[in-house]
Amino acid sequence: MAKDNYGSPKVHLDSRRKRLTYILGVSGLCVLFYILGAWQNSAVPKSSGDVSNKIECGSVNPLSDPHSTAVPSFSSSNAALDFEARHRPDLDETAATVEKFHPCPLNFSEYTPCQDRTRGRRFEREMLIYRERHCPGKEELIRCLIPAPPNYKTPFKWPQSRDYAWFDNIPHKELSIEKAVQNWVIVEGDRFRFPGGGTMFPRGADAYIDDINALLSLTDGSIRTAIDTGCGVASFGAYLLKRDVITMSFAPRDTHEAQVQFALERGVPAMIGVIGSQRMPYPARAFDMAHCSRCLIPWFKNDGLYLIEVDRVLRPGGYWILSGPPIHWKKYYKGWERTQDDLKHEQDSIEDVAKRLCWKKIIEKDDLAIWQKPINHIECIQSREIHKTPHICKNDNSDAAWYKKLEVCITPLPEVNNEEEVAGGELEKWPYRAFAVPPRISRGSIPGVAAKNFEEDNQMWKERVTHYKRIVPPLLQGRYRNVMDMNANLGGFAAALIKYPVWVMNVVPISSDRDTLGVIYERGFIGTYQDWCEAFSTYPRSYDLLHADGVFSAYQDRCDITYILLEMDRILRPEGTVIIRDIVEVLTKVKAITDGMRWKSQILDHESGPFNPEKILVAVKTYWTAEASKHD
Repeated sequence: MAKDNYGSPKVHLDSRRKRLTYILGVSGLCVLFYILGAWQNSAVPKSSGDVSNKIECGSVNPLSDPHSTAVPSFSSSNAALDFEARHRPDLDETAATVEKFHPCPLNFSEYTPCQDRTRGRRFEREMLIYRERHCPGKEELIRCLIPAPPNYKTPFKWPQSRDYAWFDNIPHKELSIEKAVQNWVIVEGDRFRFPGGGTMFPRGADAYIDDINALLSLTDGSIRTAIDTGCGVASFGAYLLKRDVITMSFAPRDTHEAQVQFALERGVPAMIGVIGSQRMPYPARAFDMAHCSRCLIPWFKNDGLYLIEVDRVLRPGGYWILSGPPIHWKKYYKGWERTQDDLKHEQDSIEDVAKRLCWKKIIEKDDLAIWQKPINHIECIQSREIHKTPHICKNDNSDAAWYKKLEVCITPLPEVNNEEEVAGGELEKWPYRAFAVPPRISRGSIPGVAAKNFEEDNQMWKERVTHYKRIVPPLLQGRYRNVMDMNANLGGFAAALIKYPVWVMNVVPISSDRDTLGVIYERGFIGTYQDWCEAFSTYPRSYDLLHADGVFSAYQDRCDITYILLEMDRILRPEGTVIIRDIVEVLTKVKAITDGMRWKSQILDHESGPFNPEKILVAVKTYWTAEASKHD
């Protein structure tokens, strides 16, 4: 017994020594491997192609220099990822495959590929078909960079740009001469001044809008989105902005040279377009108000086809405002050089079409006439017993608007339960409308999108824009005015920018899994349909900032993404910024192309950190212009 008691402490002591030795051994190995790992990391040389270099102290942001060709030092809060060394090809292979894009000749400075007037002459003049979109075939595509005109300058900042633009940026005096009496635009030395005049508002757009406001409230938030057909230089849309009404100014590229270009240079939303034989590229029930001021559209012709299209894009209860011929014809018929009988016949015909569309004339006073679309189609369906034409369209996708032919039939409104119910759902007033769940979502019209998804999307874009403010400092400095979201989804990016002095053209690609453009309009924003295998309906140098979320993943198997990037370069202003979100493999391909386009770019981590496979490419188009020839 004594022997057992004596041996027990010795056994415990040996056991403790073994444990202590084991712990010390493991700890020693851990320290050794830690020191070895740290030494290896410090020995890895930095890649010369690191795309996430930090800003050096005292560095100057090139965007503060109007003629700098350097890329801004976009910052990143995340550690630099050396993924480019793992994903790019060998140096010799890169040098051999990167295509250097040369400038196009100076006569391409205002090239609009799908509204090229030379190509347009091949098509019928009837119903203005020759002024519709006619894009180049593969054999006509150009692989060069559209040059800015000599002496191009950074446009004036908003709101000064509403009233001024540099002459060198749009060297056209035609409108200042042709419309001199109407005060559209005046040349003053090296700049244009826009007094706000128009054909039917010689006292200025502000006074004209006040006249409308006296008949129809434009300031209570119920009217937010508008379309101005035949917009001139878009002074109507420009002055509506201060009343929180955003207008899609819409006009063809015609004899009034550069009217849409003037609008965009002023920082006002606009597109090249015409109501001809096809639907406008907007969804049904998009606009709260449509406006025509001497827009020269024959509203009553072709069985009222053009007014039927306005009816399609007006929301239930929306308004159509008409000024100019034939309104107030008894006063103006001599100046319009038309007979009283002719003008009376035109007005009677317009009144008849409006009545058959079930519109109600609200008022006609002086130079203005206003009609209102019904809030539902209960009475309109019943009235078909009296008005046989136009009939209600059947089996029609009312939102389909990409190369969709016009039809002489009324686009049906969603069904309602009673005469007081607004078809499709009532909208909140602006600004609450921007973040309220849109009726198309609350009613289940968008597959896979519920109210919860909508709220989550808003939160995600709020966080993303917060991140953009860190990596794109000019966003905070009021540098950007015209912004395009090339794949807008639910409009979350535009909503997150609502407090900034910008407007956003929200684009929904026609190849998208779901059509969300109607949701965007219900939120009080504007946008259009687009196929990015084709050019956009705008002039060169229209936008300050382009945002492309997943665009290249969606299109890389549909067409050559080189032409998408060349189109982005065409519509981007010198020193404009591009933000592209995509997986790293796709961004590597994109960067290889843009390296030959006079862009400076970096690939940065996703806002959630380096382990997210999606990355962000931030690029700046460098400043360069065409050289003026001796003849020029």
